Amino acid sequence: MKILLTGAFGNVGLSTLKEMLNRKYEIRIFDIKNKRNKRLANKYKKDVEIVWGDLRSYKDVEKAVSDREIVIHVAAVIPPLADKKPKFAESVNVGGTENIIKAMETQLKKPKLIFTSSVAVYGDRLENPLITLEDPLNPNSDDEYAKQKIKCEELIKNSSLDWVIFRLTYIVSINKLKMDPLMFEMPLNTCIEICDTKDVGLALTNAVENKEIWGSIMHIAGGERCRITFREYLNEMLDIFGIGFEQLPEEAFRQNRGFHCGFMTTYKSQALLNYQRYTLDDYFNAVRKKVAFSRFFMTVIRPFARKYLLNKSHYYKEYLNNNNSGLIKLN
Repeated sequence: MKILLTGAFGNVGLSTLKEMLNRKYEIRIFDIKNKRNKRLANKYKKDVEIVWGDLRSYKDVEKAVSDREIVIHVAAVIPPLADKKPKFAESVNVGGTENIIKAMETQLKKPKLIFTSSVAVYGDRLENPLITLEDPLNPNSDDEYAKQKIKCEELIKNSSLDWVIFRLTYIVSINKLKMDPLMFEMPLNTCIEICDTKDVGLALTNAVENKEIWGSIMHIAGGERCRITFREYLNEMLDIFGIGFEQLPEEAFRQNRGFHCGFMTTYKSQALLNYQRYTLDDYFNAVRKKVAFSRFFMTVIRPFARKYLLNKSHYYKEYLNNNNSGLIKLN
């Protein structure tokens, strides 16, 4: 099977690449050329064909798509950059997808397209956290990434290709443990369902030769054993890191409305792709092992870690300014 994987050196891309290498496919990867990607490419250059390029360049995309049977398109500009630079993100996310579709449609034998979308397309689900495939798309007004994913989905559905769209949940990886400022955008009572990046890679790889998926939209998430509230999730993670959830006041988190995320129905995708292996407990245990050495040091500098994290929350800064309370100064 001749496969093109875009965004191969991102989080989901690497998981998919590693899984596909076990299947002995003829793999071509397409990604932007930079120092990080070049370093990662050295590990795989004997096993795959590497095409460097930019999704915004049709010539680059056309070269990558040529003579492929399957295109797995996971490359994207994601938040927070997608929200900070929406025009740039749209040129890559939407414009790049347009180039992928056009290049695929001009092939003598059209490849099939596997595309990764996002739970973000459903928007705020605080009041109704169980997300089904029949639910309307309702992206948050300030979520440029979600709006771009919806545009991409429409382009794909209106194409002449055989396609499948996977809407991904909150993806976790022990190699991506950096505290992201986006954490403060999520109200603490948000329901989340994680999925280990390795399980996503398995799902996308199992999709390659599955004959029943085409023309479908499906959720990819970890299942009932991966469901938790954000408050509980953060409490566990910060305890593992030695910081402690009590160190972060509720005022640091969004209060007025919800952030995307929820519990996703995955009966269909799990039945067809059989990918759900890792649970929340598996993930927490893996993180404990990963950070065991640094945890003691983190408990020593806990006050400084608290200050560092709170500096990332504009909600907390606004709270202090509005209340003029004399609490800890962040600057």
